[in-house]
Amino acid sequence: MNPNRSLHKLLRIIFSEVLMEYFDISGWHDDSSKIEVWLDEKNYMERFDYKSGTVISSGFIDEKVIQDFPLRGKPVYLYVRRRRWYDKATGEPFSYTYDDLAAEGTKLTRVCFFFKRGRLKVASVA
Repeated sequence: MNPNRSLHKLLRIIFSEVLMEYFDISGWHDDSSKIEVWLDEKNYMERFDYKSGTVISSGFIDEKVIQDFPLRGKPVYLYVRRRRWYDKATGEPFSYTYDDLAAEGTKLTRVCFFFKRGRLKVASVA
């Protein structure tokens, strides 16, 4: 079996399918006290936005830090960065939303993630 394919299967066991489908692992660090994983949203736009021809990637919004379930007795921290998109036709920045990246009121991720088809207007874009 292809080593990359094996690694991808293992990562799908550790992380949700939605995380693996819509985010790339851009880095990770493991020490004696914690495991940290950096995830960047893939440079992928929804079909409607792609067909419009007016939407471009415009960097990332502030990362969200989520404490995930422990691995090997160590806390796991996910540093999630969603893309900032810019619609040249409307002049509006926006980001795609992903429901339930973290359980309400906690820093723990839920076992299931749901992708919400829609946009979240970014109020303050620097």
